[in-house]
Amino acid sequence: MGYKHFLGRSDLSLIAGQAMIERGLEPEFSRAALQELKAIAHAGQDTDPRVVDMTAWLWCSIDNDDSRDLDQLTVAEKQADGQTKVWVAVADVDVLVPKSSALDAHAKHNTTSVYTSTRVFPMLPDRLCTDLTSLNPHQERLAVVVEMCINANAEVTHSQLYRAKVHNKAKLAYDAISDWIEGDEALPDPAQAVHGMAEQLLLQDAVAQSLRARRHAHGSLEFETLQPHAVFEGERVVAIRQQVQNRARQLIEEFMIAANTCTAQFLAHHGHASLRRVVRSPERWQRIVALAATYDEHLPAEPDSSALETFLAKRHKADPVRFPDLSLIVVKLMGSGEYVVERANSEAIGHFGLSVRDYTHSTAPNRRYPDLVTQRMIKSVLMGAPAPYSSAELESLALHCTQQEDAARKVERRMRKSESALMLAGHIGQVFEAVVTGKTSSGTWVRVFSPPVEGMLTSYTSDHEVGELLRVKLIHTNVEQGFIDFAAWG
Repeated sequence: MGYKHFLGRSDLSLIAGQAMIERGLEPEFSRAALQELKAIAHAGQDTDPRVVDMTAWLWCSIDNDDSRDLDQLTVAEKQADGQTKVWVAVADVDVLVPKSSALDAHAKHNTTSVYTSTRVFPMLPDRLCTDLTSLNPHQERLAVVVEMCINANAEVTHSQLYRAKVHNKAKLAYDAISDWIEGDEALPDPAQAVHGMAEQLLLQDAVAQSLRARRHAHGSLEFETLQPHAVFEGERVVAIRQQVQNRARQLIEEFMIAANTCTAQFLAHHGHASLRRVVRSPERWQRIVALAATYDEHLPAEPDSSALETFLAKRHKADPVRFPDLSLIVVKLMGSGEYVVERANSEAIGHFGLSVRDYTHSTAPNRRYPDLVTQRMIKSVLMGAPAPYSSAELESLALHCTQQEDAARKVERRMRKSESALMLAGHIGQVFEAVVTGKTSSGTWVRVFSPPVEGMLTSYTSDHEVGELLRVKLIHTNVEQGFIDFAAWG
C-alpha cells in the first residue's frame, strides 16, 4: 500500500480492508444487498399463533461494553422441585435474511463478522445486525428460544425449542456485571432499574458456575490465550489491553454451550443432519505428552481431556506468567476447530476442548453464518416445512465455513500485530521485560508483558529457551506489515 507516514486509526482501517481482500473476504456489501436492505421497513414480525409471547419476562443481554449486535438474551427461574429452568433467546435473523437473498449471499461468502480495533466488518449490514435483527433493549423482537431444565447435579434433564416474541429489559456488560457479582462494584444502573433483575442475575450465575464445574470435572480444558486489543483516542493508539475472563463471561459461555448442545440434540431427535462444530481428538497427542514430560508430568498414551485439564490447571497455578504461552502451544497441537455434517444416527465426533459430544453453533446468527444455517433448520422443524438444505449443500457449507473462519482469524491476528506496531512506533530504543514464547528456524519470538505484544528477537542465538525471562530493546516497527523487532538487552 506504500504508506510512508502513519497517522493512526484511519490508516489501520485501510490496511484492514486490504487484509480482508487478500484473504478472500469481502469488506463491502454488494449493490444488490444494499438495495434489499432499503426495502426492509421494520423488525421481523409473525402472526403465527405458535409464536409464544414472552415479552414480559426478565430477559437481559450481557456482552462486551461496545457490542451492538446482540444475538442472545437469557433468563432463569427456580422450580418447585429444586431444578432451575434456563431460557436462551436467540435473535431470529432468518425472518429478514431469507436463504438465497443478496444479503444472504454476502453473509454466506464471508461466513462471519470480522472484528478489528479500528473497524468491524459485519456479516450483515449495521442496520440489521445492530438494529432490526439485534435483541436491543426496550424493543420487541422475534427469537428462537432454547428452554433447558437443569438439576442440582448440573445435568440438563429436559430441553425444548420454540419460537417466541421477546423484550430485552436490560443491556448489560461483562465487566460491570462481573465486578458486581464479585462484590467489587454496585449493580449497574440498567439492572437496578428493573425490579428483580439482581436476583435474576445471581440465579443465572449460580447455575452457570455449576454447569462449568461439571464440564471441568468431565475434562473440559481451561486455556488462557492472549487476545489484546488496541484502545484509541482519536487517531492515536493509547493502550493495548488484554481481555480478561470473568464470571459474567463464564455465565454466557456456559449457557451458550448448553444451548448449542440442546440444539444439536433437537435436530438429531427430529432426524435432521446438522452442521456441527468439532475439535477432533488430537492426532498430535504424543507431542502433548512429550510437552508435559518436560514439566515432569505424565499423560496417558491415548488422548484424555481430563488428564490434560489436570496438567493445565497445575501449570496455571505453578507459573501463571508463562501459562498463556503454554496454552497457545497446546491449542496449536490440538488443532483448530472445524465444521462437519453429522447425521441423526451417526456417532458424534464431539468437541475435545469443551468435552461435549453434541455441539453446533446456533447462538450468534447476526455474526456467524453456521448459526444462521442452523436457525433455518430449526425453524423448518418447528414450522413443519421441508429442510432448507440438502446433504450436499451442508457438506459444501461445512468446508467453506471452516476455510472462511480461518481467513477471518488471520485478518484479526494480522491487525492486532499492526495495532501493536503502531502503539510501539514512538518507543524505539525502550527496554521491556519479556518472555521467550517460541523458536523456529527463522528466529526467536518474545512476548512483552506491558504492553502485551509479541515480536521477533532479531539478535537470534540458540541460547534463549522457550519460557526464559529476559530484557529486550525495541529496535524496529513496521505498521503496514505488522512487524515488531527486539534485541536482547543486558
